[in-house]
Amino acid sequence: MNKNNLICDMETGVCGVPGEENTTGFQMLDFSKPKEKVDLYYVTDPICSHCWALEPQFRAFTERYADHLNVHTVMGGLLEKWDGFADRANGISGPADVASHWREVGEHSRMPIDGSLWHTDPVTSSFIPSRVFKTVQKYDPSLAPVFLRRAREELFAFNRNISDAGVLKEIVDGLGLDGDAIVKESETPEAQQLLQEDFRTAATLGARGFPTIVLVNKEQQGVKIVGARPLEAYEEALKQVLTEGAPKAADTPSLQTVLRKEKRLFSKEIEVLYNISQAEVDSFVASELPDGSFEIEKVLGETSFLLK
Repeated sequence: MNKNNLICDMETGVCGVPGEENTTGFQMLDFSKPKEKVDLYYVTDPICSHCWALEPQFRAFTERYADHLNVHTVMGGLLEKWDGFADRANGISGPADVASHWREVGEHSRMPIDGSLWHTDPVTSSFIPSRVFKTVQKYDPSLAPVFLRRAREELFAFNRNISDAGVLKEIVDGLGLDGDAIVKESETPEAQQLLQEDFRTAATLGARGFPTIVLVNKEQQGVKIVGARPLEAYEEALKQVLTEGAPKAADTPSLQTVLRKEKRLFSKEIEVLYNISQAEVDSFVASELPDGSFEIEKVLGETSFLLK
C-alpha cells in the first residue's frame, strides 16, 4: 500500500487507496480450511528400508494435505527375532543377507543407507525400538514421529544399532525426555501390550507388508496403498476417498520451518517437498536459510542439510 495515495472519503467512510471502496459496506471473506478430513493410517516399522525410502514422499504428502489428514502411525512388527525369520522374496534368511538388499534400496531411492552393521552389530529385533516408540507416544504423541525419524537416521544413514539400549537412550534424551526411564519402561509387559494393540490395528487394516498407507473417510470407505509409491499415488488416493470435492493443497512450509522440526533433511527430501531438481537444491537452500545457520554434510554420497 502506498501511504502517499491514501484518501478519506466522506461518503463511504473509508480511508484508503482510491478505487478500493466497497459500496455495500461489507464483503464476504472465506478463511476456512478444508472441513473434510480422513484418517491416514501409516503402518510401518523402524527397520523397514522401504519406509525410509518413502520419507520424502510421505513428508511432502502430509505437509501439503495436513488440513485433510488425521495421521496415525501404526507399528507393524517386521522382526520379532531372527530365529525362524525368512524373507524369501528378497533372499533374506539371516542378518548378513540384509545388507545388500538395503544398499539396493538406498541406491534406488537416494535416501542413504549404509547397512554394514548387519555384518558387525545386527539389529536383534524391531520390536525393541517399536516399544520405545509406543512409550514415547504414551507421554507425548507429538514426539513419537520425531523419535521414529531420528531412530531411522541413526540406523540407515549412520549405521547404528537401534535395538541397543544405549543408542535408544541417546535418541530419547535428544528429544528432551528421560531416555533411561523411557527405555526401561519400554521393556515392561505394559509396553508390549501397547505394541500388540498396534499389531491388531494393522491386522484390521489388512496390512501385511510395509509401508502400507490406508486412507479412511467418514463413510468408513478406504483406499489402501502398499509399498513406497510416488507422491502422485497418494494424492490420487486422497482424491478418491474424499466425499466433498477434490483435495486442497496447502502452501508448503518454509524450509527453515521444516528444518526446525526435522533438524536434518537429505537432498532428495528437499527435492520432493519443494518440487525442484537435484541441481537446484544448493541454491534453493542458500536462498531460504540465513548465512551461517546451517551445515552441509555428505552422507554416503548424498548431501544432508542440518540446522545449527
